[in-house]
Amino acid sequence: MTGVGIVSPLGCSRESLWDALRSGRSGVGELELIETRNLPTKYGAEVRDFTGHIDNFGPLDSDRKKAIRKGLKVMCREIQMGVAAAQLAMADAGLEPGGYSHERTGIVYGSDYIMTLPEEFMEGVAQCLDSQGQFEFDRWAEEGLPKVTPLWLLKYLPNMPASHIAIYNDMRGPNNSITLREASANLAVAEAYSTIARGSADAIIAGATGTRVHSLRSIHVVLQEPIASGSDDPAKLSRPFDRDRTGLVLGEGAGAIMLEELETAKARGANILGEVVGYGSSTVTNRLGEPQTAVALRNVLQQSLRTSGLSIDEIGHIHAHGLSTKACDSAEAAAIQQTFVNRASPVPVTAAKSYFGNLGAGSGIVEIIASLLAIQEGELFPILNYEHADSECPIHAARGDSSPGNSFINVNISPQGQAGAIAVRAFA
Repeated sequence: MTGVGIVSPLGCSRESLWDALRSGRSGVGELELIETRNLPTKYGAEVRDFTGHIDNFGPLDSDRKKAIRKGLKVMCREIQMGVAAAQLAMADAGLEPGGYSHERTGIVYGSDYIMTLPEEFMEGVAQCLDSQGQFEFDRWAEEGLPKVTPLWLLKYLPNMPASHIAIYNDMRGPNNSITLREASANLAVAEAYSTIARGSADAIIAGATGTRVHSLRSIHVVLQEPIASGSDDPAKLSRPFDRDRTGLVLGEGAGAIMLEELETAKARGANILGEVVGYGSSTVTNRLGEPQTAVALRNVLQQSLRTSGLSIDEIGHIHAHGLSTKACDSAEAAAIQQTFVNRASPVPVTAAKSYFGNLGAGSGIVEIIASLLAIQEGELFPILNYEHADSECPIHAARGDSSPGNSFINVNISPQGQAGAIAVRAFA
């Protein structure tokens, strides 16, 4: 890894992210981007520093600045954040046009299923109302559809982040998009790592973007998963593994890392931040299609150990999914305990979602960056709001004096039982 890009509720730079983590500052507050009157919460974690202005995309030469500015009109906020994170990662890695092989540099990007905003269809729907305000379907094709912006679909296709990034930076190497909800980020990094390892590319931007702060998507989340409630202080809402946790917190964000083949990075004098050394992927459901979270998470932890060649005692810490729901946290704690039961000392566990909630597909990549910074700083940020241990969650929660060690495993899982994990170690 030679560069990182961050668009998060804790800021849009590695400095702002680390400052928030080490000082215990939450990114959760009152939601401003969406109407909350019909939601069970008015709180969430928004990226308040991101407006979609061209300045949010980092330092750019005039040609790329012109191209991105022109393309903004066919990017929804989710895609804009993803593109910005990638451009920030490139800048952080010191990669400029002409400084890399166009044919052997590519992109692997993860995302959620990206939902259209209802506003895209409002004018068309209004055109098809009768005198009583009822929608007349038979008028849609001729009267309603022409009122919809012709390129509206391009704003929401989940393969567009990777497409935009490739076009703006003339990257003609492998290009892939992964849409597996919260597991997307780790699996995007795993695919990028594997692509470089098999000799198909020298460098790949691996990233992900996601949101749970959306006028329709937030409703989907509320219908499917428990939402945190019961606190007058929004900063206290997300509390992974704590006895008094009540549910997840809505969030949004994106991140990206620049992965390079070692000799390629050395040849250009890159600053190597860390090394991806292993990964895991597993989907487990029962015969009724119900997710078996503990089994899937145990599988990816064990796979990450096997593919990385690291022993349980060599893992410095676990960056947990830490969703802050009763069921998911207890299943994850069981998976960690079963995997590391024979370790000489308990493995420290942290969870950045305690600071910024569930960013959807964007969570995993921001968490990888957070743990990477912890290793560089020699300080493991604690789980925010972890005040009362839960007997159902037998973890060794990171405290203010915990060491991050020299390696970590980041874990994420979707509500459908798809888990992904990435093993990273400090570069020697």
